[in-house]
Amino acid sequence: MKISATRADGFIKDPDPAIAIVLLYGPDAGLVRERAVKLVETTVDDPKDPFRVAELAGPELAKDPARLADEASALSMIGGRRAVRVRDAADGLAGAVRTLVADPAPDVSLVILEAGDLPPRSPLRKLCEGEAAAASVPCYLPDAGAIADMARDMVHDAGLRINDEALAYVAENLQGDRQLARRELDKLIAYAGEAEMITGDEARACIGDSTEQSVDDALMAVASGRIDEADRVIEKLWAEGANSVAVLRSAQRHFGRLHQARIDMENGATVDQAIGRLRPPVFFKMQTPVRQQLRLWSQGALARALERLLETEAACKRTGAPAELLTSRALFGLAVQAARTR
Repeated sequence: MKISATRADGFIKDPDPAIAIVLLYGPDAGLVRERAVKLVETTVDDPKDPFRVAELAGPELAKDPARLADEASALSMIGGRRAVRVRDAADGLAGAVRTLVADPAPDVSLVILEAGDLPPRSPLRKLCEGEAAAASVPCYLPDAGAIADMARDMVHDAGLRINDEALAYVAENLQGDRQLARRELDKLIAYAGEAEMITGDEARACIGDSTEQSVDDALMAVASGRIDEADRVIEKLWAEGANSVAVLRSAQRHFGRLHQARIDMENGATVDQAIGRLRPPVFFKMQTPVRQQLRLWSQGALARALERLLETEAACKRTGAPAELLTSRALFGLAVQAARTR
């Protein structure tokens, strides 16, 4: 069974009792983990009960595939349905999962497979999408709208309010990993304390970690053609554990905003007017470098840059090449292109 992204949250809250295996996959590792936890909570009364919850490592199961069937068919000593959570699942488990779907026991156990960004041709993904006793659930990186919705809900649940400026800043700066975004929002709510309204100043003072700052630094260096700085900060991204797809999405947003501003300029707007029309607003400290970047890039060059970033993201998902290497090449190439026009 293939669960669409729009149906995913409803399925996780109330999974079909006939489903014995759920594959959670996608580039948002935080959402994969979050949904796995929710599925365990819907399956067992106490997620910490060792008799009803088993946690296995995918690489180890690949060496001993029979163990998955053993865990899935094991009865709880105290009764009730069990949850079998498999971390780092990959295509090497397809054979073991095929054995399970041949004789599923949904009333005994729910097997939860946590995987990365599997392509459509993935044997494991195709198997779970095609079997009645299995389901595949995509976990995509949140866009600005999804982060804004999350922020509204969390702030409301905490008994606070958030103004438009703060919400725009949060939505722009927390895209990439839902679990990281949730932690940052928790931090912001704690920082706000008893204040009734979270403002833009509070959001800017609190939101962001070193990785997020490094992404901003890298994009500013790349789009401005500062080659040496771009090379250094891109390497820093990987040292800090940045997600390649998340970095590419941030680059797409930045170059997309430059492209929109360049279109406005070619329709008669001044640089400052074009920047002023961007939503969410450009942070005042970024306005000077953005103004300089708009003088370096033509509308056509920005369109080609966006195309390259999109192609690189697709290549990260469908090829065996290291995603960090592909992303570094794309970003460094754009930095070189900008440097040639300085």
